[in-house]
Amino acid sequence: MKPIPYYSHWPAITSAIQSTTEETIFVDRIVEQMTLEEKVGQMIQPDIRDVTPTEAREYKLGSILNGGGGWVNDDKRASAGDWLGLLDQYWDALEAAYADRPFRIPYLWGTDAVHGHNNIYRATVFPHNIGLGAARDPDLIRRIAEATATEICVTGMDWTFAPTVATPRNLRWGRTYEGYSEDPTIVYHYAGEVVRGLQQSAEALKTDRAVLSNVKHWVGDGGTRHGIDRGCNHYDEDLLRNIHAMGYFSGLEAGAQIVMASFSTWEGEANYDHSPDDGVAFNKRLTGSRYLINDVLKDRMGFDGLVISDWNSHADVSKCTDNNANYAINAGIDILMATGSSDWRQVYWNAVAGVERGEIPMARIDDAVRRILRVKFRAGMWDKPKPSQRALAGRGDLLGCEEHRAVAREAVRKSLVLLKNKNVLPLPRTKPILVTGSACDDLQKQTGGWTLTWQGSENTREDFPGAKTFADSAREILGADHCAVDPGLAWANPQDFDTAVLVIGEDPAAEMFGDIAPGHSLALSEIKRKYQADLALLKRLKQAGVRVVTVLYSGRPLYTNEEINHSDAFVAAWLPGTEADGITDVLFEPGNGQPRYDFTGRLSFSWPNRPDSEAVNAIPEHIPDYSVPEEEQDPTGEHKPLFPLGYGLSLQGESSRLTIDLDRLPVSSGSMAKSDAVAETLELFGTRANGDFNLMLSTRDDSNETPVSSNQTTRRDGVTIVPIDYRHQQDARRVAVESGSAVVRVAAGDSQGYDLSEYAGPDVVLSIDIRLDSDWPAGSRVAIDGTSGTSGYLDVSNYLPNEPMNDWVTVRIPLADFGLEADALRGTVSPVRLEIPSACRFDLGDIRWAVSEQH
Repeated sequence: MKPIPYYSHWPAITSAIQSTTEETIFVDRIVEQMTLEEKVGQMIQPDIRDVTPTEAREYKLGSILNGGGGWVNDDKRASAGDWLGLLDQYWDALEAAYADRPFRIPYLWGTDAVHGHNNIYRATVFPHNIGLGAARDPDLIRRIAEATATEICVTGMDWTFAPTVATPRNLRWGRTYEGYSEDPTIVYHYAGEVVRGLQQSAEALKTDRAVLSNVKHWVGDGGTRHGIDRGCNHYDEDLLRNIHAMGYFSGLEAGAQIVMASFSTWEGEANYDHSPDDGVAFNKRLTGSRYLINDVLKDRMGFDGLVISDWNSHADVSKCTDNNANYAINAGIDILMATGSSDWRQVYWNAVAGVERGEIPMARIDDAVRRILRVKFRAGMWDKPKPSQRALAGRGDLLGCEEHRAVAREAVRKSLVLLKNKNVLPLPRTKPILVTGSACDDLQKQTGGWTLTWQGSENTREDFPGAKTFADSAREILGADHCAVDPGLAWANPQDFDTAVLVIGEDPAAEMFGDIAPGHSLALSEIKRKYQADLALLKRLKQAGVRVVTVLYSGRPLYTNEEINHSDAFVAAWLPGTEADGITDVLFEPGNGQPRYDFTGRLSFSWPNRPDSEAVNAIPEHIPDYSVPEEEQDPTGEHKPLFPLGYGLSLQGESSRLTIDLDRLPVSSGSMAKSDAVAETLELFGTRANGDFNLMLSTRDDSNETPVSSNQTTRRDGVTIVPIDYRHQQDARRVAVESGSAVVRVAAGDSQGYDLSEYAGPDVVLSIDIRLDSDWPAGSRVAIDGTSGTSGYLDVSNYLPNEPMNDWVTVRIPLADFGLEADALRGTVSPVRLEIPSACRFDLGDIRWAVSEQH
């Protein structure tokens, strides 16, 4: 790829889409006739779960979105026709809203189509961006975007919140996989191609065969300290511009019409508000940064499209609340994605009132509305028919069509990075192969977050018609007689096989739920307790003398020294999506006249050499200049990666170019050291939980359990549990027992339970964040479950508040009160079990076991 420019200042961008006299006259004519309420309505964007067509008509809303896991009638498998029916309802409502006005304003529909049209049943699911970065193929990126735009048009939608053009600099960040590379060069060359693929051209954008593109999240979300999602970017302005903004420069030049503001903050002095009201300086969230949104993006760079906030991100801005976004509007936000815990109606009325009392200048409102209408004009919205009448509407044959799946398969093939090969690859088709590992037949691990659901979890095989896991593809290639699939090695005898393919990896996650907390290990086997089973399985195979090819699914490079040591070949497959044939294309020898494919993927992120690493190149004092040799960048070797950026082997005799022995890599633990009691909090549920435990619902009369959804409302036998916002988005649950009884418990991800005996010390407490909305019914109990049964029932009323309250409180119950010795915790199936015998309402937040003095 060509070198990218260096900018000593924020550059003026010349967009591929320019204003015309016709556009200006058209937009100005409408704005002059609009009421204040109509203008504010254009600035509000709720999620379909929070607004009805009738409300959209009443408030004359300018746009609607379906967020991750938001479906027609809560039906994950809704068809293209179902979606079109819903979009038509909003279309008709908003057309009717202007029936008595001398003008009309069509609405826009936005969606998170970030690796294909991934919220829609039957759509093609492409690899996530981290894999595409390893492909080093801008033309492929454009073709993926074109296919995605086509499938979006099948459902009648207008706008995708893509691409993500972050430059992730810390592997702990839960959104690392949404970035193409730590190298801004790759991000720069890719961003423009995504925009061109989605929008095609200024003229094509006006048709119903292209969609609006949205570069996000402005700016620097990939550079937050310690990789904390929605944290603080600590780069100076020069590095913010040349590391983290490069994707915006190329994306806006290509004609992107929309920019989404970030949840994160920036430490730059220009981002501080020295308030004349109270003299207090505070660091603003990027959603409230007038400097970066208005002064830089709009004024200096000349961006004349619109800026939208992220999901309720105004609520995190100083001087804003869930229901008041006026400060963010003044900072330059044009559309407020007011949803989730925010009441968009209150946001609307507070904005109207803010103008009326002079808090928001009318000129700011007019500027926002002009930008919104300008983008709608450029997208040809006044000439497009209702969604169901558009050219591609309802073409279900285009969702997941063979042509698009072929592009996805090519993308998988080109994104694979071969890190180690001891002459074991390619694999023959004529010898029996054992396919094993927790991910070998798991589409959730293969597709990752933002796939049908927000977190990419709670999906089944039936949710992906035509998709193939690695096991599916291997069976097809080898035939049933030559392929044994045994994910947990429960029945197969390793000694019956010369070679095994072990497929392992991370569970799906999105945003902050994918973060690896500072101080915690980057080692795969230490991120979650249940991941240790795959490493034990790998060791068992090696002890049996089996050659092992390890395939890793992950949303980031991980510390995998021990896994690499025990593997004869090791492949980074990232999050490949639904087309596992792209993996077997390369792993196996060609047959039946098929072409021979080699490994061409090259690392777009450096691979860590320490489990406690904050990430290669993550510290601002060590930003690489990619034009100078690595040894000159890092003379002490402190940040030297195991595998550098650009590393990757081929099958054509290329050596590893490394002087280290990939059979004897040093292995160390990155876990925090334990004291005599315990030095590490065990997060069970909520904001910081890593997914080792699940929330389950049953009743006293029926022990069959229902998993509690993190995405949708869970209903059972008179009990309703709804995801709500507490510290972060959908990190808590509202529990309403209207009739009957309820048993809500945190369950271990392994049915055999976890050995939690280290937490038997006298200083450990069960800590529960709770907000009570009714009295506890008599007989409510809390307990801990072990493999030998439930022990230690305690009366809830002795510990938890017993009267309704408006605020969250943290309740601490000493584990010693349960009367459980260390041996009883060796097979802990449920570290907390709450039994409610009759009607009750409460909100459940963070749950953890912790040393009492920590809380």
